[in-house]
Amino acid sequence: MRRPPSITILKLALPALLSMLLCWGVVARAHEVTPTVADFTVDGSELSMVFRLNAEAFLAGIDLDGLVDTDEAEGGGVYDDLRGLEPDSLEARFLPFAEAWIERIGVDIGGPVTLEVTGFNAGPLGDPRVARSSELVVRGEIPALASEMVLNWPSGAGALVLRQLGVEEPFTGLVQGGGSTPPIALDGGGAASGWLVFAQYIPVGFEHIVPLGLDHILFVLGLFFLGTSARVLLWQVSAFTLAHTVTLALGALGWVNVPPSIVEPLIAASICYVALENIFLGHLTRWRPVVIFGFGLLHGLGFASVLGEFGLPRGQFFPALIGFNVGVEFGQLTVIALAFLAVGLWFGHKPWYRTAIAIPASAVIALVGAYWFVERVFL
Repeated sequence: MRRPPSITILKLALPALLSMLLCWGVVARAHEVTPTVADFTVDGSELSMVFRLNAEAFLAGIDLDGLVDTDEAEGGGVYDDLRGLEPDSLEARFLPFAEAWIERIGVDIGGPVTLEVTGFNAGPLGDPRVARSSELVVRGEIPALASEMVLNWPSGAGALVLRQLGVEEPFTGLVQGGGSTPPIALDGGGAASGWLVFAQYIPVGFEHIVPLGLDHILFVLGLFFLGTSARVLLWQVSAFTLAHTVTLALGALGWVNVPPSIVEPLIAASICYVALENIFLGHLTRWRPVVIFGFGLLHGLGFASVLGEFGLPRGQFFPALIGFNVGVEFGQLTVIALAFLAVGLWFGHKPWYRTAIAIPASAVIALVGAYWFVERVFL
């Protein structure tokens, strides 16, 4: 009997796809691009700005606009070498560069403002696979009667979170490379509306899942491959969503703080667990939603650490938090929808779906999770 073309194509394509997923997971490291965060204050005729940035990325000349992982960038090798520098060596390399680089930052306060570097503090040398945060301090003289500021962030510099300090209703905004802020009132009152902040933080949450959150993507796929029943998936996703919403809020509020050195290995273990349960059980047990709820608490702490990198507007904390969480949910639903369109829609009703698709895919997910656990604990 001749096999249907769909089965033949699947048997040819599935090993290649699973191999790509395994390689992707093994080479993926903590090289995600994080935004620069700048806090600024105005005191009389002086503008002060403190940038928390990835100095090595700028020094390596990496174009950060739209970049997901520095491993993918031209100059990634130089960047990795710079990560191994001691703080004193990095300061000696970065300061001359910074004095020229800040000329690309356009600050207009009643006219162009000339910025000068007043200090640089390189972050401590830690895990070279994890970007360190350094501080660059600059200042500039401004006209005494100036009332508004516009900042033009240079192309290639990636995302900037700009935060105003020392005034009522301070401005907080996200600026992409090559973009500009709206006019910012120097005496305050420029805080964005709740709806605008809500809308601004949705893509931040979405991007943390797609494409940045490979570990979260694999966990959601682990939920998907348990079975094709909508009820099974709904129970799991609901438990996961409720749990990570709780710890995301608690972490963002600063009420719960667990070191990444603990959270990240446990997230890897959660990926491995759900995948192995798919293989050896293959059905929704009574305890699985409870276990997933527990794992969701861990993932929520991971989300909170990302949100902390962006900062939350002091006057619009909850709109930003809700917007970020909505973005995360959209990202999860996108992963599930793509998985359904790729395999569930076409093969989910086939009698061989579990043995030919769900189990092999879960095995690869388990291997990646196990590798990440070992890497994050021992390597």
